[in-house]
Amino acid sequence: MERKTVSMKNILCYGDSNTFGFTLHGGRHPYDVRWTGRLQLALGPEYRVIEEGCGGRTTVFEDPIDLGRNGRTSLPVCLASHNPLDLVILMLGTNDMKHYFQNNAWSIGQGVAQLLHLIQTYPYAPNYSAPKVLVVSPIHIGPDVAHSPFGSFQPEAIEISKGLAAEIRRAAEQAGCAFFDAAAVAGPCDEDSIHMDAANHAALARALEPLVHQLLD
Repeated sequence: MERKTVSMKNILCYGDSNTFGFTLHGGRHPYDVRWTGRLQLALGPEYRVIEEGCGGRTTVFEDPIDLGRNGRTSLPVCLASHNPLDLVILMLGTNDMKHYFQNNAWSIGQGVAQLLHLIQTYPYAPNYSAPKVLVVSPIHIGPDVAHSPFGSFQPEAIEISKGLAAEIRRAAEQAGCAFFDAAAVAGPCDEDSIHMDAANHAALARALEPLVHQLLD
């Protein structure tokens, strides 16, 4: 009997530790707790959700402490290795707010814009077109970040994070990409003011599922 081939829709989730699923309790949330895993389970077998989350990843900035975290450098490798892609979900910007980068919301939005340009102009393999892009503005930094175990974030990051959505939305609109503000449905845990707990991962997955269907169905 001839085996029927099923065409899957491939979704690359490119982000930082909140895509990786970092937790202070054990290093990483389980697959079915992370928003990427929950999204895969909700979408079903006709979709393939590809996790590309790396703690400390920035949009386009070289971190002097954590090497290999420049999102612009690693993105082309991910686009090539996971090709063909139907959709890229891009959620970056949190680590750009580390105090030694001296960024504001505008400069972080410009970093996102560069990544969108890269995705849309990358020379994909023959017969493959550029994927659609869903740009997700990250959750806000929590009010107690001054006492977070991650000392590279200072209190000024709180207000910068609140201004990110407007700048990242502008970058998405200028590039013709879909946009969603994760802070509308999710936030950081109280323990470190940066990373999502299980409930917030679930909330983000629930919000993204219908958007994926709108873009790909």
